[in-house]
Amino acid sequence: MTGIQAPQTRTQSEIPSRTLPFVQRAEDDRPLHEVVAAAGAHWRRLLTTHGALLFRGYPVRDVTDFEAAVRAFSGEPLTYQERSSPRHSIRGNVYTSTDYPPDEEIFLHNENSYQAVWPRVVCFYCVREPDTLGATPLADIRRVHAGIDPAVREEFRRRGWMVVRNYRPHFGVAWPEVFGTDDRDQVRRYCARRGMVAEWLADDHLRTSAVRAAVHVHPDTGEDVWFNHITFFHHTSLDEDLQEGLLGMFGEDGLPTNTYYGDGAPIPADVIAHLRSCYRAESRRFDWRQEDVLMVDNMLAAHGRESFTGPRRIAVAMGEAHLSDYLVDGS
Repeated sequence: MTGIQAPQTRTQSEIPSRTLPFVQRAEDDRPLHEVVAAAGAHWRRLLTTHGALLFRGYPVRDVTDFEAAVRAFSGEPLTYQERSSPRHSIRGNVYTSTDYPPDEEIFLHNENSYQAVWPRVVCFYCVREPDTLGATPLADIRRVHAGIDPAVREEFRRRGWMVVRNYRPHFGVAWPEVFGTDDRDQVRRYCARRGMVAEWLADDHLRTSAVRAAVHVHPDTGEDVWFNHITFFHHTSLDEDLQEGLLGMFGEDGLPTNTYYGDGAPIPADVIAHLRSCYRAESRRFDWRQEDVLMVDNMLAAHGRESFTGPRRIAVAMGEAHLSDYLVDGS
């Protein structure tokens, strides 16, 4: 596509007054789970307004304290399903953040936006801050949506988008780990219930595909949000050397992940570049401090990861499953 406009800007009067994240500093030594439980409606209003809350200076001494705060805000943490990146459990349904090498950036995305069920809230806890960089940048996806060229938005509204994933033995996260079973029939049934097509190819190679909407309406605010993995999963968003290596090994059809228009047609590279620029235009960052807790409305703010030095350790928990229309039988 040619003639793509630069990210759109709105006048100051058109943009609601909000910061990302909203920072709440401790006023006393009460545990965070008590603070959250005592004023749940207040924190929820702030989260819906700003998209993310950063609690700083509270005595969150370990993952147990973090888990208690998550429960107080969102209930029982969710199990991480259909994972697309390596991570492991620290305690129950509290996980490490993505286990990628520290020199790799992780582009902005909304957790599990390629799935039929996704968390409404994603919570992060700084167990140990990095020496340099290592922020979890955020982007308000209401503003990302507003910044996208209207013709690009309309094209995706009309055609949707498709995610294709290839699972191979000894490369990436294995499909039995992703789906929690090595029974192919169970995987097929799981995929069918969630609007996915599962296809087994040679040598235990599984390919899945699913067509999803690019724009969603936020359940509480009624605002349009750019909620998808189109940019994150597209092969041109990879580091150039990695992109060339994977294309050389597997070809475009066999890449671990890739995205297309919903009818299967390729998305032009300049469209993806435009979408990346819209995310970056709205990116906001802060430096982690030990014991920080960040709570993100997953349908209002995208998150990512900077490269870093030092022993960065961030724990993650997710809450409040949102059941989408992609579910065939509601399960």
